[in-house]
Amino acid sequence: MTTVLLVHTVPLWRASLASLLGAGQGIEVTTADREAIRPALAGSGPVPDVILTDLDCPDSLDLLAEVRSLAEPHGRGCPLAVLTRSDRPRGLRRAYEAGARGYIDKYRPVDDLSEVMHKLAEGGRHIDESLAFSLLQVADMPLSPRELSVLSLAESGETVTGIAGRLHLTQGTVRNYLAAAIRKSGARNRVDAIRRAKEAGWI
Repeated sequence: MTTVLLVHTVPLWRASLASLLGAGQGIEVTTADREAIRPALAGSGPVPDVILTDLDCPDSLDLLAEVRSLAEPHGRGCPLAVLTRSDRPRGLRRAYEAGARGYIDKYRPVDDLSEVMHKLAEGGRHIDESLAFSLLQVADMPLSPRELSVLSLAESGETVTGIAGRLHLTQGTVRNYLAAAIRKSGARNRVDAIRRAKEAGWI
């Protein structure tokens, strides 16, 4: 029996997905919101075989970071799977950084969804073919997390002074990060770097 913790904040979607998964052979589904992962990963509750979430679900990106931050210190990680679409590169990047092992296209046929859950529970990986190219682009992202943070704030209109204040850095350090982002992305200038990063789904 493969146990799946389905984490979703929209009750109707959560119930529908649970019904679909529960119809699969050898699948036991528990549904919950974000708070339910805390005892499972922090050491005070049963650990599911797979955690599944939907990247279109509100707060799903925060959930990805929470799964990683809770699991790693306690050594209680379990396979993370995400339901997503190929036009959601930012979500794919966050899922990749969180160590997700399953990437399921929401527009795929659903007849083998239980097989995917069993595969992940047994230590395998799964990437739907329709998501492979987008995931490859995400995996090849050349910018560091700090460079992305600086570029993201610049995209939102922050000045170098404002970015420095927000990230507790010197203005010179911010300029160095921006220069590195421009160089690594092959851009001509800051505006071009922001454009390329947005098109690639990095920010």
